[in-house]
Amino acid sequence: MSGLRRLFQIGFAVYAYLLWWLLVRLHLWRPSVTPAQRLCHTVERLGTTFVKLGQGLSLHRDLLPDEYIRALQGLQDRVAPFPDAVARREVEQALGKPIAELFAEFEAHPLAAASIAQVHRARLHDGRRVVVKIRRPRIKAQIDRDMRLLRGMLRVLLLLLPWLRRYEPLAIVDEIRANLLKETDFRREARDTLRFAEAFRGSATVHIPAAIEGLYTESVLVQELSGGRRVDDPAVRAHGAQLAQALVEAYLQQIFVMGVFHGDPHPGNLFIMESGRICFHDFGIVGTLDSSTRRNLAAFLLAFVHRDSEWMLDAAIDLGLLAGALDRAEFRQGLQEIIQDYAGLPLKEWSLAEAFVRVARLGRGRNIRIPHNLLVLMRMLYLMENAVRDLDPDFNLLQSMLGKAEEVIRSSAGAGAETGLDRLQFEATAGVRELPAELGAWIHRIRAQGIEMQVQHHGMEELEQSIARASNRVALALVTLGLYIAASLLMQHSIGPRLGEMPLLAAAGYALALWFTWRLARGISRSGKL
Repeated sequence: MSGLRRLFQIGFAVYAYLLWWLLVRLHLWRPSVTPAQRLCHTVERLGTTFVKLGQGLSLHRDLLPDEYIRALQGLQDRVAPFPDAVARREVEQALGKPIAELFAEFEAHPLAAASIAQVHRARLHDGRRVVVKIRRPRIKAQIDRDMRLLRGMLRVLLLLLPWLRRYEPLAIVDEIRANLLKETDFRREARDTLRFAEAFRGSATVHIPAAIEGLYTESVLVQELSGGRRVDDPAVRAHGAQLAQALVEAYLQQIFVMGVFHGDPHPGNLFIMESGRICFHDFGIVGTLDSSTRRNLAAFLLAFVHRDSEWMLDAAIDLGLLAGALDRAEFRQGLQEIIQDYAGLPLKEWSLAEAFVRVARLGRGRNIRIPHNLLVLMRMLYLMENAVRDLDPDFNLLQSMLGKAEEVIRSSAGAGAETGLDRLQFEATAGVRELPAELGAWIHRIRAQGIEMQVQHHGMEELEQSIARASNRVALALVTLGLYIAASLLMQHSIGPRLGEMPLLAAAGYALALWFTWRLARGISRSGKL
């Protein structure tokens, strides 16, 4: 029965909003609030799941107008804290010990309460001050139920309004649901926190309060207590230029070197400590970028700065901002208009985040799905740019990014080369080890089944001979290459008997490979053709 009541509640709220929106669009209703504000009020009345859904929708700058994005970003988790007794019970069940054994002190009143979790201050027995993040009881089941009900209602809505299919609302809801469930798993957040803490260990400009080893589970996370002044506090602007530079360099390190970045740098998650370091909080939203995406992002940045619309279009396609069968002339014209809008501005007023979104919106309504990691990247760029300009309005963000990008891209390329060499060595070693078995199986098939091939071309004897010679040379070249690789691996790992410092098998392999190389060179020289 509770499921039916919830279904009716959701259905009534959704269809009431759609009816109101339609009346407003037809000028049959004069509203006292904007459609975006009305949407936020509807979402907040539906509770936790829909507040998080609205926050997830705020990532989709490629689909929603700026008015809706701003309204959805302003959604707040207005949720009363759950009782201290419930909090203690959840901690003890998750960590398997009484509160008294886990903490020397545990504050009953929560430091903060939100829709997914609430946070309590505590002190460990070794004296360290910590915060304890506790997931709300039964929140996962509530999210799962609400999302299933919403999905069913969307199916009905798509039957009534089939033109909505081009925006793929079901796929968007599934994406938000999957990421919301990730956000409720504090083990993932703990691992990300530890990863960032290790990456910035010893940094003079960045501090990451690490998760406490052994004190985190799916529903509870214990983390070092750290704080300071918010990044938008006017008191920190005396050192705004240095802090802005430090923040940009921290994100360049995350994006281009680590390939993983803090995705929610709003002022409530960035603090300036007394030491002057920037403290990053809340790793519930983390974006990832593989090596090819990082290279494509660098290309997009350079193409944007150099005002090269053709290069910018290629980079946008490679990134996934644009996809499918595109009219290149149409999109190139759109990119040229974006570039021209910035051409008359000083570089410090250019916005990579805004350009990113405007390019993404060129594909609006063309069944182009922006990958989730790029949506998180767009959100991060907007928030990071706002934080930087709040610290120092005159800071030249783009120039700073360009000045540092070449160095970090070079280092990431080096790491990729090492990985490639490691893979080549692994595949070559595996190939050498498996070659005898593969040859044995091949010979067995020949013996069992036989091979009969007869092809005759009368009057084409010379062509046949040329093809045969070329085929033999290719085969011999492949065998020679295999011998060089095998001999190198035998030499590197010192496999087999040795004569002094020389492995005999490796020496034999090199000798045979050199002999075949000489045969190939002599044959090509005699024919006079490469």
